[in-house]
Amino acid sequence: MTPTSATTPTGSHVASTGVEDGRSLGQIVGDLSNDLTTLVKQELELARTELKEEAAKAGKGAGMLGGAGVAGLLALILGSFALAYLLDNWMPVELAFLIVTLIWAIVGAVLAARGRKELKNANPQLPETQQTLKEDAAWVRAQKN
Repeated sequence: MTPTSATTPTGSHVASTGVEDGRSLGQIVGDLSNDLTTLVKQELELARTELKEEAAKAGKGAGMLGGAGVAGLLALILGSFALAYLLDNWMPVELAFLIVTLIWAIVGAVLAARGRKELKNANPQLPETQQTLKEDAAWVRAQKN
């Protein structure tokens, strides 16, 4: 279809593509409003979904840090007593308590390092939502023109 030229009542020429919508200005504004409402709802749903995924990752890391805390507590209590009684046969009691405590401290450090790594892998920036918001902004700009 080729564009045609039409003359307005004031005598100026207006290019036309030959496509007539048949909707009134009020209907167009109403449709645009409905489209924007739907778009905002979809963006909120996407953000909610992404936040749930990221919260699950952060929860896993926090759980590992909690495990590191429990391991540290066990290092102080169980390690000091169990191995101290065993090693007391070959060395002074003080050295026996120190050895067991160091073993549990190493376990706690490993769990803490893994938990920290999990927390760093969580991405709270919501990359998909940011991308679709940029696309939506471009779409709105295109609708204005």
